[in-house]
Amino acid sequence: MTPERLLIVNADDYGLTQGVSRAILRAHRHGIVTSTSVLALGPAFTTTAAWLGDAPGLGAGAHLAAVGEDPPLLSAGEIPTLVDRAGRLDQSWRRFLPRAAAGRVDPADLEREFDAQLDAIAGAGVAVTHLDTHQHLHLWPAVGRVVVALARRRGIPAVRVTRSVGRSPVGAAVRRLATRFEREARAGGLRYPGAAAGFDEGGTLALPALLGCLRALGAGGTSSAELGLHPGEPDDAELARYRWGYRWGDELEALCAPEARAEVERGGFTLGSYATLVATPR
Repeated sequence: MTPERLLIVNADDYGLTQGVSRAILRAHRHGIVTSTSVLALGPAFTTTAAWLGDAPGLGAGAHLAAVGEDPPLLSAGEIPTLVDRAGRLDQSWRRFLPRAAAGRVDPADLEREFDAQLDAIAGAGVAVTHLDTHQHLHLWPAVGRVVVALARRRGIPAVRVTRSVGRSPVGAAVRRLATRFEREARAGGLRYPGAAAGFDEGGTLALPALLGCLRALGAGGTSSAELGLHPGEPDDAELARYRWGYRWGDELEALCAPEARAEVERGGFTLGSYATLVATPR
């Protein structure tokens, strides 16, 4: 039997640090996390990928990255439009997107780097349930087309559609781009949850905010939804180099709180992963 209402609780950035990876596993075993997105560029990816074998119930997607503090897998000669002269990626979408809009990012470079990341994840023995991207770059049409094409070519059946209810210009742009990407994914025969939350509150989902997101998703009436979070260990010194302003420890605590599971049940959801979504009839 498939659930009448499916909720995917996805923790991003598995492999960023050992502490983040441990926190995601803890939030799965003792909380409501059902899915994670694996960051092949994360410094702890090689060490922690094998840990997923001890959590067979945790779905694992690929968190494809073309921006960030950590280096790409390919050399500057292989992906020249993604890196600077020192071989570094743009740290943020705020630098990447203007270059992409100006036609200075070659989709073939994106495809090569993303392919390398997927090869690394597969080589670590991780079966990929879905694709998404670091900093949601796949909402940009040129990136989204690459992601959809990769999913189809590699037999990955699902993708994330990031959504926003924010009133800022960024929120409005996300809504426009999400509608376009949703059409692209649907045309490619890919599955995606019908609703999503967590973008507007990214990295700040302490318990009150987490419960608010769960209530909003529960009131939405869709048959499937995704809630995205970023748990981590509160004393993880390795996170100091990522100046994102995230409240990793608060999110971990919230995900493991009994109030969170109770709110999932009040919303009429059954917890599951992207694999559950794909197994659900359209």
